[in-house]
Amino acid sequence: MGLARSALERVSRGLVFKRRLPSRFNGTAMYVSPDAGLRYWRPGLDGADPMLLDAAAELVHSGDSVWDIGANVGLFSFAAASVAGPTGSVLAVEPDMWLAGLLRRSSALPAGGRAPVHVLPVAVDLTLGVAKLHVAARGRASNSLSPDRANDGTAGGFRDVQLVPTVPLDWLLDHFPHPRVVKIDVEGLEDRVLGGGRRLLGEVRPAVLCEVSEQNADKVAAFFGAANYELFDASVPAGQRSPVQRPVWNTLALPVSKS
Repeated sequence: MGLARSALERVSRGLVFKRRLPSRFNGTAMYVSPDAGLRYWRPGLDGADPMLLDAAAELVHSGDSVWDIGANVGLFSFAAASVAGPTGSVLAVEPDMWLAGLLRRSSALPAGGRAPVHVLPVAVDLTLGVAKLHVAARGRASNSLSPDRANDGTAGGFRDVQLVPTVPLDWLLDHFPHPRVVKIDVEGLEDRVLGGGRRLLGEVRPAVLCEVSEQNADKVAAFFGAANYELFDASVPAGQRSPVQRPVWNTLALPVSKS
């Protein structure tokens, strides 16, 4: 990592900018921070994460309920809220207290026709409990419940540890509208998240967009296989996709009809 990048990451800590999503998301306003990713220094959000924005436009429909597990600054949350509209709802789950506060600031902005975005400051895991969230030194997008990520190049060590409550995915079903779309980005713990969501996958059967690390690919494949889902590479344009046998980094899991 270059000295210039390291210095820029240090300068980014705590900075907040108000930005607007692209016109296809009605220019929805939200707050972002380069502390969560240096790309947020840019004045627009068009290039912030094209795959994630494309997925929101493709998967979410008017009136949908959407869960964003590991919401970070809420790029997917607020893009989905724009598509879902005022009859929809978005649950943004983010354990980092600082990022959760940023999400709440964004959710308090004038809605402008988007769905309400509800912020839940917890971590999703296998069981109800309390865990340690390790705040990444380089950028909060690499925060993790696992201390083993400290030497990950994307984390660069940890600057802080926060105690956070943990809940399983299935616990959320008893407290929030059942989702049609779920996005999961939990820095290498997607196997634990999905392990607590067997009822979600088996009964509710939402479309799932999940970041999958190589070490968890076989476990994730087993969860989706048991629930009769078909897997795709979300980075491939919608009209060009073919099913994949093993999860990839950006996995799109779609339920197969039980008929």
